[in-house]
Amino acid sequence: MFTKNESPVDRVVRGVLGAGLLVAAFAGFGVTSAKPLGIVAALIGVVLLFTAATGSCLLYRLVGLDTSK
Repeated sequence: MFTKNESPVDRVVRGVLGAGLLVAAFAGFGVTSAKPLGIVAALIGVVLLFTAATGSCLLYRLVGLDTSK
């Protein structure tokens, strides 16, 4: 379904950043109290974790990048 276009290093970096953003969103940015910065951080974190898990980035596909090679 998703064409892999991310290298293993790219996936690890995205996973670490995504997890860090989610932790920051819940711990410090106030996602639970509906603060805009917390919501944005949580959304970006979820997108990064999703792309890390699937190995496919829509933005890479749109601009023609492929770091998996």
